[in-house]
Amino acid sequence: MQLILPNFLIALREGVEAALVVGIIVAYINKVGRRDVLARFWIGVVLAAAIPLGLGIYWTWGPMTITFQAQEILGGVFSIVAALFVTWMIFWMGKNSRQLTANIHAEADQALESGNVHGLIWMGIVSVAREGAETAVMVWGVVKSSGTTQVWEPTIGVVLGLVAAIVIGYLIYRGSLHMNIHTFFTFTGYLLIFVAAGIFLYGFHDLQEASVLPGWGIFLWDHTAVITPLLQQWWFVILNAFFNLQYLFQPTALQLGAWIAYLVVVLPLFTLQIQGKIFVDKRTREEVDAAARAKVADKAEGE
Repeated sequence: MQLILPNFLIALREGVEAALVVGIIVAYINKVGRRDVLARFWIGVVLAAAIPLGLGIYWTWGPMTITFQAQEILGGVFSIVAALFVTWMIFWMGKNSRQLTANIHAEADQALESGNVHGLIWMGIVSVAREGAETAVMVWGVVKSSGTTQVWEPTIGVVLGLVAAIVIGYLIYRGSLHMNIHTFFTFTGYLLIFVAAGIFLYGFHDLQEASVLPGWGIFLWDHTAVITPLLQQWWFVILNAFFNLQYLFQPTALQLGAWIAYLVVVLPLFTLQIQGKIFVDKRTREEVDAAARAKVADKAEGE
């Protein structure tokens, strides 16, 4: 269970995003009567999903022929890059989730009007490939920071998450499931910020262990004895897999500082984005401003 649930939720989150984009494009293709491109579209989508996930599997569990220090350096650098990559993805989806359907339709219209059917196909391929890459990066970060070499638990979690995402995407496509997409990505965005913060912290842990950064072994406090009995508790195992809690019980100053700095910067920015104040689509900002003006007007009338 240690790695099934975290990877299930990661794959579910990324899979739903990809399934929404694919579903919107397929619905649009059917609507404009261009079913002739569907076969090529689905081939592209399958390849776009398989290639980055396959590379992620090799990256995570492939043969290691480098020294321990080199492994730690690569692990530290990749962990920090993964955290920043996930952060970018969170803000990108926060910007586009409100207008996802409209934006995709606009790009699809442009592709078809120019006669560029392959452009429409590439929209789906790029979207799915991006989500596949993000899933691979997140799963690698969770598995690496857990210190485990298990293959089956992360694999089961990812497969179940992708299957659930496909089902949700299909139900949304068929109109039998009404989901507030913006709320879904807001909730999972906050969750992933804390996951990314843990991966960010772990990146500095690896770089210190490799002696690239100073301060290894000089801990601010050491409460590992407190969590030792908890390491066998399923609920702590899951939380630890998500957020790397074990490192917060024995942090160096640099590790704790990196974790706090990440949250202090990213959480307020994401909250402001959710409120429609920064990093938002122009149409979204106009909607937020209009809603604010209407609220003020209603309050004035009530008085």
